[in-house]
Amino acid sequence: MAHKIFSPPKTRFTMLFQVAATALAFFILLRIVFLVREWPNIEHNFFEWIYIFGLGLVYDTAFIGYFCIPFVLLLLILPNRWLAGTFMKFLVQGTTFLMVFGLCFSTVAEWFFWDEFNVRFNFISVDYLIYRREVTNNILQSYPVFWILPVLFLISIFIFLAIRKPLLPALQIKETFFKRMVWTICILSVPILSFLLLDQSQRSYSKNNYTNELASNGPYQLFSAFRNNTLDYRQFYQTGDDQLLSRLLKKQIKSPDSFYHSKGLYNINRRIKESQPAQKLNVILITVESLSARYLTRFGERKNITPFMDKWFKKGLLFTRFYATGTRTVRGLEAVTLSIPPTPGRSIIKRPDNKNMYSLGKIFKGNGYDTAFLYGGRGFFDNMNAFFSGNGYRIIDRTNLTRKKITFENAWGVADEDIFNRAIYEANLDYQLNTPFFFHIMTTSNHQPFTYPEGKIDLPPGEGIGKSGRAGGVKYTDYALSRLITKARQTPWFDNTIFVVLADHCAASSGKVGLPVKKYHIPLFIFGPKYIPAREIDTLSSQIDVAPTLLSLLFFSYDSFFFGKNILSPQFQQRAFIANYQKLGLLNKNSLFILSPQKKINMMNTHLKNPELMPVLPANSFVKEMMSFYQGADYVFRNRLNRFDPLNNNLTKN
Repeated sequence: MAHKIFSPPKTRFTMLFQVAATALAFFILLRIVFLVREWPNIEHNFFEWIYIFGLGLVYDTAFIGYFCIPFVLLLLILPNRWLAGTFMKFLVQGTTFLMVFGLCFSTVAEWFFWDEFNVRFNFISVDYLIYRREVTNNILQSYPVFWILPVLFLISIFIFLAIRKPLLPALQIKETFFKRMVWTICILSVPILSFLLLDQSQRSYSKNNYTNELASNGPYQLFSAFRNNTLDYRQFYQTGDDQLLSRLLKKQIKSPDSFYHSKGLYNINRRIKESQPAQKLNVILITVESLSARYLTRFGERKNITPFMDKWFKKGLLFTRFYATGTRTVRGLEAVTLSIPPTPGRSIIKRPDNKNMYSLGKIFKGNGYDTAFLYGGRGFFDNMNAFFSGNGYRIIDRTNLTRKKITFENAWGVADEDIFNRAIYEANLDYQLNTPFFFHIMTTSNHQPFTYPEGKIDLPPGEGIGKSGRAGGVKYTDYALSRLITKARQTPWFDNTIFVVLADHCAASSGKVGLPVKKYHIPLFIFGPKYIPAREIDTLSSQIDVAPTLLSLLFFSYDSFFFGKNILSPQFQQRAFIANYQKLGLLNKNSLFILSPQKKINMMNTHLKNPELMPVLPANSFVKEMMSFYQGADYVFRNRLNRFDPLNNNLTKN
């Protein structure tokens, strides 16, 4: 009797239930593994455990429901005699094995993704799928793939054999179309209800980011990121009165040396007027991959992995309280180039309709400079070439270097030395033509798999046992910078060149609560010994302030649509913009204020040992200032205010 009560239903859909149960077991096991790994970073109480495993089960079930849709429909329409055929027998077994192998592969992939980013699959993993060439090469060079895949294959065989027994009898079950329809309606109710009732907002119950990630499902988030990689600011974030916020924004970014061209809503088009004649010095701006401030001895590193920068950074302007605006390379490039706060979702660099935007390169090009973007990788990645070429830059990337000029390359691009050598070559050509140059260089060496030319430094390249990993990547980058400056000193243009060095973002960005401020801290260094005296600047600032600060040092007068300001100005209001693709933050001396989806506003005291997020009302004066920047940036981009007519090279003054 008991056997009959608990026996599984006799239906062809049994095969789906078997695979679904297997997938659920994988997801729960992986969640437990992540829980153990992050044990010190989460709270241990009954409600947290219910949240992690309860909501996790909901997301797991939702993903399985979505995944099963085509198979459910197929089982609905297939006649009984077709399902019982020999061909279908082999097809079902083969498909089941591939599903099991896919589960094994996804589990391992998510482990490595968490190891790098401390989060489940998200919009970054979407990019990784799009740019398969770079990512595939990176994986092959970073991990023992040809050992992992055979092991996964063997594990998949073992699991398949364990669940194979109920599959074949299910093919022989004869069901009426009506009965199949009932099963179909019941099963499809899961993805239908998930679509209507479930989204990413439910996984924001906890103030602990790690807890929220543990309550998630990686594959669910991956597909969700495909659909929602751009967030509508006005739909998801707290908004205020546009007229009030527009006036507040203009008041905050105005300086004594500027005047506005227009009174239009959020139209910050203004004239910056310097009292001295412009100095048309050359500029080499270097955005270094993942150069967290903590890798420098000045900020606490004890392994001496930046010996050149430690000495060099004492010979110019070193900004010690400087922050990256985001967690991706394109966010750093966006902030430095456009001087605009980060908008939620994808970077502007990756969005359509991003040509002829007001940029740092536009100003240099308008002043007769040769303006170029140099990238050690292939600029197709992250849409960099399309963005920079659409905004007036010449493009020089991996594809422009001949084999003779490449001493080393890996998945992400050529060695930093190679792109620096090309920059010197281009600078020599411009000098011969008596043309000033502005070069924006993006490096690649300080990136997984952390490989670089042998014999350059005393740390072995690569990851794993006996390899140096990130430390080697940082130290090689430091070495490459030393070679750049050594070679540049031998050129006739060196004395009339300003060098700017900063990071695109930090090496890691995840944290327990809110936006982890320390993981946005990067160096900014400006060097020009004949023109810029050496000193440290402890003003709180971020990447959107680079362009106006640099142009002020050159005494450029120009029309501006920059949201950033000159850090060196006595009127500079200390604040830093930091964000990820959902949370938008503004940091002041004591606190970090955060705008989040679901129109949430929170604040945390950054000086506390264990800071907590506290809700804040929109009426808070600092919140209004923050909203004026973020709401203004969204309005400006959507209404194309920071675009110029390429025919006359002027911004619209309406």
